[in-house]
Amino acid sequence: MANPPPILNRPQRWDAAFDPDMSDVNVERLLSIAPFSQMKADNFPARLSLRGILKHDTRIHTYRRGEIIMREGDYGTSAFLVLSGLVRVVLSPGLPASALGRRDSTGKNIFKIIAQACFPRREPESFSLRQLNQDVSTSSRGDETRIFLQDLPRVLDKHRTAIIEGGEFLGEIAALSRMPRTASIFAESDEAELLEIRWQGLRDLMKHDDALRRHIDEIYRDRALASALREIPMFKRLPEEALKGVMAKTEFETYGDYDWSGDYKRLLKSDSRRAPEPAIAEEGDYPNGVILIKAGFGRVSQKFGNGHRTLNYLGAGRIYGLQEIAHNWRNPQTPVSMQYTLRVMGYTHVIKVPTDVMECLVLPNVPAGDLPPLITPAREEESVMPVAVDAAEMMGADMLEFLTENRLFNGTASMLINLDRCTRCDDCVRACAAAHDGNPRFLRHGPVSGKLMVANACMHCVDPVCMIGCPTGAIHRDAFGGEVVINPSTCIGCKACFNNCPYEAIRMVEIRDRQGEILVDKECKPFLKATKCDLCVEQVTGPACQRACPHGALARVNMHDLDAFAEWLKR
Repeated sequence: MANPPPILNRPQRWDAAFDPDMSDVNVERLLSIAPFSQMKADNFPARLSLRGILKHDTRIHTYRRGEIIMREGDYGTSAFLVLSGLVRVVLSPGLPASALGRRDSTGKNIFKIIAQACFPRREPESFSLRQLNQDVSTSSRGDETRIFLQDLPRVLDKHRTAIIEGGEFLGEIAALSRMPRTASIFAESDEAELLEIRWQGLRDLMKHDDALRRHIDEIYRDRALASALREIPMFKRLPEEALKGVMAKTEFETYGDYDWSGDYKRLLKSDSRRAPEPAIAEEGDYPNGVILIKAGFGRVSQKFGNGHRTLNYLGAGRIYGLQEIAHNWRNPQTPVSMQYTLRVMGYTHVIKVPTDVMECLVLPNVPAGDLPPLITPAREEESVMPVAVDAAEMMGADMLEFLTENRLFNGTASMLINLDRCTRCDDCVRACAAAHDGNPRFLRHGPVSGKLMVANACMHCVDPVCMIGCPTGAIHRDAFGGEVVINPSTCIGCKACFNNCPYEAIRMVEIRDRQGEILVDKECKPFLKATKCDLCVEQVTGPACQRACPHGALARVNMHDLDAFAEWLKR
């Protein structure tokens, strides 16, 4: 008789504590101060107790004056609560890139271009010591790397700032909604003490404590909701009073796995692309609200045979459910249910405007000509999502599924190669190397569907999970026009971006001096730096790979523009 399979323990929520050294004494202290002292422990289930959340999902930091707590433009996975001392937030305009550990957004001048062409660097990944000098002051404390502002009085003189005192939350909106930090914050006191709460713990605290949830929701409404709604045409025209009414009833929801890239990479290794995709709304449901995608992506599908077929994917700023609600409002005699299913792909943060709010406050203010068409039996088989039918037909169902299963919709500058035209001459690789001092920044390799290859080159993603967890801000995007770049002088080789990137577009390399000698630290371990495609941001002529292809086989394409992608495929 065959032996029974081994019994394995399921991974649990708190297998890995945020701070393994978080003591019971510190937990008791937290329970004695607001807002935790005002929370009712009985409202929390036994498996997610208030004490357990504070024990496993928080950690306490002490910052010195001038030490940066968070940087504008970073993607953070946690929020902060000021326990004691003072912190200072830099108001618009923010700090310069160099003060945050980032590259300055300056291109190559004519002399550097000539030097690059006439005196190519021979040693791979070589730097001068001047290039590796830190732009900002850094220090290490245990396994943490901290960034300091070098000249605090000068910073205060040149920028508008505001003081935040104990008891205030910082970064909660960015942590929950997967949006970049909107301001830089640094310690004002010599011993500013802050509690860091990872997003899972903040989510659970809000779920079981109504007061905290209302507080965070009000912060969201005050700071972010109005601008988010005003980006949508039908809300942009609303009278101020109507907009306030919409904001008062709007709901915020998050779905899926915040750290989806790790699970996705494991799926790739197991030759399976299909991950669990929670449903936000399903075909046949009652239309109970318009859903605005604020961060992340959703898959739109429709029943087909015994399964579903993918019709489209929705990213930030896209809407689901408007046509059904508008139809029922205009034609209540023949109401319809949801025509499509919307599922989460990875992690998605949404804003939901309930149906009654749409019918009372929004739709009456939308000109009749701007309303979506009524749903008729003849139209029910058509996609009413914001993707052109011609584009979908030109791509084909298999191509749309390929893009979706490989998460390629994330890219704003994906490197696409037409394998029928590509002669494998490697001119693109040589041009990339020439533009980056002899070091190519991509691999002419990647997932393939038919004649299309998507190369392992940085796609400069809409949702750049590679930026999550960078301790020094070396990988960033806000200093340029949306390109994700790395500052070699502040990259410490921690591999956070390398491990997070789901597309194998970042590599860790050993760096050398001008003589070709590998640089090592005091323990004789080689220095590692992260490298990737930067879309040739310093080159006045744009991406060298695309410019060098002699056969027009290579293009950098924004995968949100499916019409442009379909046209390129057709060519």
